[in-house]
Amino acid sequence: MYQDTTDGTTRLKSQMDGLEIHGRQPYLPAPYIQPYAYPQSSNTLYSPLYPGVTQGSVHPGPAASGPQGLTAGSPEDSGHGINPDLIPNPVQVAEEDKMLWESQLFCTDTRGQIPPLTTTHFTVEDRGFASPRFVRCTTYTFPSSQELAKLSHLPLAAIVKPLATLPEEEAPVRLVDPGEAGPVRCESCAAYMCPLMRFIDNGQRFECPFCDAVSRVPQHYFHPIDYSGKRADRPTRPELSRGSYEFVLPKEQSKSGQSSVGFIFMIDVSYNAVRSGLLSLICAELKELMQHLPRESGAEESAVRVGFVTYDRALHFYNVKDTLMQPQMVVLTDVSDLTTPLLDGFLVNAKESSTLINSLLDKIPSLFMDSLEGDVLFGPVVQAGLEALKTADCSGKLFIFHTSLPTAKAPGALRNRHDNSIINTSKEQTLFQPQNSYYQKLAEQCVAQGCCVDLFLFPHQYVDVATLGLLTFRTGGDLYYYGNFRADRDAEQFQHDLWRDVQKVVGFNAIMKVHTRKGIRVTNYLGSLHMKSRNEVQLAVIDSDKTVTVELKHEGKLSEEKGVHIQFQLLYHTLSGHRRLRIHTVSLNCSSRLSDIFRNSQAETLLNYFTKTAYHAVLGEATKSVQDRLVSHLTRILASYRKHCAHSAPNRGQLVMPQFLKVFPLYLNCLRKSKVLLPGAGDSLDDRAYLRQLVLSMDIADTNVLFYPRLLPVELNGNRVTAPRAVRCTAYQLSPEGFYLLDDGLSLFLWVGMLVPAEWIQNVFGAPSFNAVDCGVGSLPVLDNPCSWQIRNMISIIRKQRARFLKLIIVKQADGSERQFRHFLVEDKSPSGGASYPDFLYYIHISIQQSLQ
Repeated sequence: MYQDTTDGTTRLKSQMDGLEIHGRQPYLPAPYIQPYAYPQSSNTLYSPLYPGVTQGSVHPGPAASGPQGLTAGSPEDSGHGINPDLIPNPVQVAEEDKMLWESQLFCTDTRGQIPPLTTTHFTVEDRGFASPRFVRCTTYTFPSSQELAKLSHLPLAAIVKPLATLPEEEAPVRLVDPGEAGPVRCESCAAYMCPLMRFIDNGQRFECPFCDAVSRVPQHYFHPIDYSGKRADRPTRPELSRGSYEFVLPKEQSKSGQSSVGFIFMIDVSYNAVRSGLLSLICAELKELMQHLPRESGAEESAVRVGFVTYDRALHFYNVKDTLMQPQMVVLTDVSDLTTPLLDGFLVNAKESSTLINSLLDKIPSLFMDSLEGDVLFGPVVQAGLEALKTADCSGKLFIFHTSLPTAKAPGALRNRHDNSIINTSKEQTLFQPQNSYYQKLAEQCVAQGCCVDLFLFPHQYVDVATLGLLTFRTGGDLYYYGNFRADRDAEQFQHDLWRDVQKVVGFNAIMKVHTRKGIRVTNYLGSLHMKSRNEVQLAVIDSDKTVTVELKHEGKLSEEKGVHIQFQLLYHTLSGHRRLRIHTVSLNCSSRLSDIFRNSQAETLLNYFTKTAYHAVLGEATKSVQDRLVSHLTRILASYRKHCAHSAPNRGQLVMPQFLKVFPLYLNCLRKSKVLLPGAGDSLDDRAYLRQLVLSMDIADTNVLFYPRLLPVELNGNRVTAPRAVRCTAYQLSPEGFYLLDDGLSLFLWVGMLVPAEWIQNVFGAPSFNAVDCGVGSLPVLDNPCSWQIRNMISIIRKQRARFLKLIIVKQADGSERQFRHFLVEDKSPSGGASYPDFLYYIHISIQQSLQ
């Protein structure tokens, strides 16, 4: 039964302790801890809905890694009596948000306004503050003092995606040409002109919102102000009316000596690359891709110059200058003191040299078809590409296609250090660190030149992703990992990733600075970057997928009246070498009431922040201590809210949470159970290092689906397939009579129930029965029937929503492959021992009670 209370919240009355959600209207009643009749224990995955199958959801596995007292037993083992059907979940939260914002217009004209969730489709109109597509904050109301911030235990940070791609229905970022004088800035703190600047003295001067200093308006920029104190030309000037805009810098400020960029394609031609069919596939794709290189908006052709290198124990450079009759190869065997042997004809215009490039890419597979070379270089390969860009005096990207651990005797050679005996020990952190300082120094050289490394790995055994991936991470590049690659099975995934990687929006030789309101300061940055100082980071490349996490801290008291203003500045080169300055400005509220800080936080943004800090921490401490720290931090946050903000709660035994953080405990439990922090039996060190690197520059939408995958029932009605609507990510949602798609942003699982009608099996898989369906990575056959077309179309739509191609993995109920699938049912107990959601919530509830005693 429900009961309205005087404080505006709604609470469910219960005879037992309960769970209360606080927040702004609409206040939705939430579940309480109450008796629940769980089925008898069993070691099966399936829900009580399954006819003829033992009920239960017990997952075998070791004890959960976590704080003392937290067990990984099934709900029926714990005896805590939490009803898992009633506790908050992300599906419910997403639906509530969609009810408010789906297909609505979100106008950025209100300070501290909480944006819709990333799971909601909405349209943004920039009216003075940066769109949430570019910037999201952990809270939209900052505590007014450092003491209040410490009391809340909530982190203060911004997740910035400076070059984010906007939906077609939204206006693009406007270009501003400030003329020869350049952009107008505050004379004191150097913040750039933005809508928050206040004009005074009839427009002769302006007051900076960041430092409160008053600056003179340059004569060429003067315009009178109207009765409201605003310039009448404000609507026509993006820097005065929009939160995001971009300055085109004048010529004297953009002299860099770089008129274009270079793309160098560096291909492993060792035995491993040849025998797998990879070499032929790469050359065929590059041949096609040369006709579709990226070009700047409005340009008739691409300004990118291209070069080609192949390698095994030696380096092979190719001269493809358009005046030659055929390509020429220069072999470099001494890599101890590397210099580029080609000064002319290496980096060329792809259109002008198209005939020779096509000829070269046709010949490379046959040149190395009989190769038996097993040892390969890596460090000298990167060094060669870097030297080539230095020689050409340009920024660029190295696209490296690599297959195995670089064991050839040369700089950067690595040893196999995989050691299962130190997994989950204090020494495990060393496995996430690079083997030596060689690659760290090489990465710094690349950043200084504006050289980015995009690495495509195709290993069949340990390749030390933690070391090789350092180059891609520090230079802003992308890492692609195709374990046990087979050309016939994995070609589509590789092709999609390669094309998107080459063609996405990129900024070169970038510098990012952050200006903040007096009273707060930047303390740290997380992402694919190189820190130059506390207030400035250097990025060899930043693309439309990358985010930078900016951590903030008080250095004084903040004014509730003036709020908190933050300006993000990104200085970068375009593909054609033009210098641009992109500005994003946000304005947040400030409060001396702790409840306001909690009320204006979002769980999905906090998940992104805590994930990055946790994955960064594994470089210096054991994964178990990282897990423990996550749990203790969560306990302190919720205990603080319970103690200081929930005065109206009549029962001290209630677990009380803010409205917008009600699924935060679930998110943090999913993070605790991720393969980086709690690996399963089949999770290799390379798999974990790969995931760790991806997440550190991942945006909020991607971390949201990675840690709480979308489970989509595919409803089969006659000859129609109903568009899926997500359900909770637990085995209890699975029915043996259905199909389910599970999307975690990196893979797409198709789970098939054992009681699916044979007709549907035939229509979708072209197989006569359930037993005849093949499991594992693959694709659905193209069949001429409505069901086949609709399911394949559904998969295609889901794939278009993700930055990387989702490989399809077919899983059958009760098949051996189902164990891998269980890891993704994140509300359940993990096969590797991670606690179920009800168990974890119960532990947090007890921990909070103990901390309040």
